[in-house]
Amino acid sequence: MSTIRIALHGAGGRMGRALVTAMAAMDDMELVGATDSPNSAVLGQDSGTLAGVGANGILITDTLEEAFAAADVVIEFTRPNGTMRAIETLAASPRKLVTGTTGLDPEQQQRLADYARKHATVVQAANFSVGVNLAVKLTELAARVLDENADVEIIEAHHRDKVDAPSGTALLLGRAAAEATGRSLEGDAVYARVGQTGARPPRAIGFATVRGGDIVGDHTVLFAGQGEQVEIRHRATSRANFATGALRAARWVMGVQNGLHDMPEVLGLNSR
Repeated sequence: MSTIRIALHGAGGRMGRALVTAMAAMDDMELVGATDSPNSAVLGQDSGTLAGVGANGILITDTLEEAFAAADVVIEFTRPNGTMRAIETLAASPRKLVTGTTGLDPEQQQRLADYARKHATVVQAANFSVGVNLAVKLTELAARVLDENADVEIIEAHHRDKVDAPSGTALLLGRAAAEATGRSLEGDAVYARVGQTGARPPRAIGFATVRGGDIVGDHTVLFAGQGEQVEIRHRATSRANFATGALRAARWVMGVQNGLHDMPEVLGLNSR
């Protein structure tokens, strides 16, 4: 098996460090580039030392062209503007892309889709955890069976530094419930409740957000019916599972032609 050369965009962040750690134990992957934002305090540092796995000689830079040059696949966990920087750079010399950045607006999402269609294959996922993707499938099944006999509420918790809410995973779970029951997340989602809100609309999909401490990620889908409740919960205790899922996507994407793909495709869940 040939070695897959990986460049990390956002190598100084939590997920970037987890990916460096995970790759250090992989025989079929080689880290060839590492980037972070132009004002990052980690620029110039050795990515392996920063991740705690020992020096690997790959210094963190804000020069994307240099970091991406030798890569087969770019993996990026940044912010929406960082994703746009990445695809602008990649368009000149296309590379396959695995992205876990959440919070893209419709225009940014369209630009990502255009890159996938015109230039190179992209795997985009709000969450690369195998367990989370199974939870999404279970949510679809439960929503379809329970339909309007249960109210749907999604409760999510993350660390204090997360900048978007609800989380991309919470929205993924909400959309799964909505589409399984013929609802529209855009029309039926309720993201905040305060004051005299009135009775709960029967087709609403509610969201509650918790931010604090170092919570990695905790998601619960609650189906509250009359006389019974069903909960589907996923709790992440480290970022290692997200990193191994992203690397699994990087292997998968090597054998796929242009287009925008998701984690259920990587896991073969769409055909089940």
